[in-house]
Amino acid sequence: MSLILRNGKRLVNGNDLEVVDVVIKEGTITAIGQSLPGNFEKSVDLAGKLITPGLIDIHVHFREPGFTDKETIKTGSLAAARGGVTTVAAMPNTNPVPDTPEKYAAIQDIIEKEAVVNVLQYAPITEELHSETLVDMSGIDAFAYTNDGVGVQTAGTMYLAMKEAAKLNKPIVAHTEDDSLLFGGVMHEGKKNIELGLPGILNVVESSQIARDIHLAEVTGVHYHVCHVSAEASVAAIREGKRRGVKVTGEVTPHHLILCEDDITHDDAVFKMNPPLRSKADQEALIEGLLDGTLDFIATDHAPHTHAEKSQGFKNSPFGIVGIETSFALMYTHFVKTGRMTLEFLLSRMGENVAKVFKLPYQTLEVGAKADLAVFDLESNYVISPVDYLSKSSNTPFNGYEVYGMCALTLVDGKIVWKAK
Repeated sequence: MSLILRNGKRLVNGNDLEVVDVVIKEGTITAIGQSLPGNFEKSVDLAGKLITPGLIDIHVHFREPGFTDKETIKTGSLAAARGGVTTVAAMPNTNPVPDTPEKYAAIQDIIEKEAVVNVLQYAPITEELHSETLVDMSGIDAFAYTNDGVGVQTAGTMYLAMKEAAKLNKPIVAHTEDDSLLFGGVMHEGKKNIELGLPGILNVVESSQIARDIHLAEVTGVHYHVCHVSAEASVAAIREGKRRGVKVTGEVTPHHLILCEDDITHDDAVFKMNPPLRSKADQEALIEGLLDGTLDFIATDHAPHTHAEKSQGFKNSPFGIVGIETSFALMYTHFVKTGRMTLEFLLSRMGENVAKVFKLPYQTLEVGAKADLAVFDLESNYVISPVDYLSKSSNTPFNGYEVYGMCALTLVDGKIVWKAK
């Protein structure tokens, strides 16, 4: 099929925008220019909207198999497409956990049949996500290994996992949480948990395990990546690790960059995520860490739950919020329109930098590249509404927020997989 995208604007020379047409044939970009002639099977007028390589979200939960009332690979990938995300990486806290080659292959089969975007599947570090027996890493050919959802509690287990991953030249991706320091906490240990009479989660729950793991990564030489960094001390530990030459990278979520504990007004579990929203000082440290390169990129930790599950308050509801459909728009509105980041910087931290860190293909907006593309409307405002989600779930504190930069069109392999009405 031949397709021309007319009158889009692409980013050039840093932050300038130029109007271009983009021609796509058989899934590949074959021409880029202005007022391109020719007959095409399909033509789409982008009317001056931004056209860019599709985004990459390295941290999502698609819940299949085992929890398909919350999300499926199909609905999760449709949600990704609506957010302009053309490649995602799905966490292995499913049921069953893909801790054998057979279980892993079964999920890959679902991805092959159901996904509308590129879906990479993580394998777990340990069997059943317990902190004891390593999986056969060499037998499960995943791009990376993680126990996301729980921390690896035993230093010896993590050390052995890192040694094996280093031999395979694969990353260890860590949800950092020391269970012995949790003490039943459900939100950040600060001022809001005291106001609401709820048990808190100490910053050191996260930062202590990151410090441990950075030392282990230094010894083993593995690429060690930290999920959803939330605390100032964690940013400092990663910064120091990088200074020493440790192969440590880190990600931060839009919700930890935009919100802090001050935004929690009452006992409402749409604000309950793990790690929790922390102090204003932590929030500012995360922003600084992203801007100075200590934190390498943005990932959503898209974590869908049913409305019934999230309606039980902080004590009884599960951790997690959705985010993949609105991540770019939220970041663009809060950081680019306010001048704290450039558009070029934001796009790199939601795409190119992710690819660099994980050595993934990055589909550039160039002739000969695979046509994995996203189009964003930077001029029109939109109020985030649960009725518009393609995800099965709508659990997020951002419902009702006014944003700019919603995705208008997404293509994967040259095929339109999302188009706004």
